[in-house]
Amino acid sequence: MTGPQPAEQWARIPAASADAGRVVTCDLTFGVDKPADIAFQLAVARSGRIHAERLDVATNGTPLARPVELSGPHGGRLHLLRAPRGILTVSYRAELVHPETEQPEGRAVPAGDLLTMEQLIFLRPSRYCPSDHVVGLAVAEFGALPPGRPRVEAVVDWIYHRVAYVVGSSAVHDSAEDTLLTGQGVCRDFAHLGITLCRALEVPARFAAVYAPGLDPMDFHAVFEAWIDGGWRTYDATRKVPRSSLVRIATGRDAADAAFADVLRGIATLHSLEVTATVTGNLPVDDPTADVHLY
Repeated sequence: MTGPQPAEQWARIPAASADAGRVVTCDLTFGVDKPADIAFQLAVARSGRIHAERLDVATNGTPLARPVELSGPHGGRLHLLRAPRGILTVSYRAELVHPETEQPEGRAVPAGDLLTMEQLIFLRPSRYCPSDHVVGLAVAEFGALPPGRPRVEAVVDWIYHRVAYVVGSSAVHDSAEDTLLTGQGVCRDFAHLGITLCRALEVPARFAAVYAPGLDPMDFHAVFEAWIDGGWRTYDATRKVPRSSLVRIATGRDAADAAFADVLRGIATLHSLEVTATVTGNLPVDDPTADVHLY
């Protein structure tokens, strides 16, 4: 890790089994040309899994005050930092324990199968997921299948076989429509396309930014969750990592809600980014048809 190493740790609980533990880190370096307010989403979502974590920030090697933490949806946390001119370093590390004792996130469906407000939000079109533009395609490709799980699994399989994973093939402003037109993308684009097609098929779906042990090359990763049978199920059309190893960072309508860094005021340029994510023991093998809940 770069930057200063204060002794302070935010959270600590007794460790559970060492099997299936997780260690995640992220190191960022920015050049700040004009004092800047920056929002970071690097910390893992708040849950009982966190054994220990720390966040260190410094400018030109001098530690800065601890960033202000804001609570986001689904346990996500956003940190606000005011950075002076200079070289800003941000280092995050978290150790997580075995997740088996936790319950998957879910909401009861009201009488008459009416949607909750949360589900309604994730059924609507959003910036990168214009689901209202692809209803015809979605119905033509998947409408003959039974609603719910069969359609979502078919969507994931369709994306996996139809879209090529090509590093650097998309731009930050590309939407799911661009991915459909070019037939290529990265994890962010795969997730956006899955969300878009699910919403077009009347299945609430949402974006999740995650740490992903086993990803090669290592970086932040993106998957999507679909509301099926009273709970959120996790899907990854890239099929590059085991879903059971994933660690949630941020959740939202699409990538606009889950950026790892957002310069709100001032001028700051990202110079370097290094992400690591590991498991203790063997990396699990993923069954694409299995139910997986993201914690």
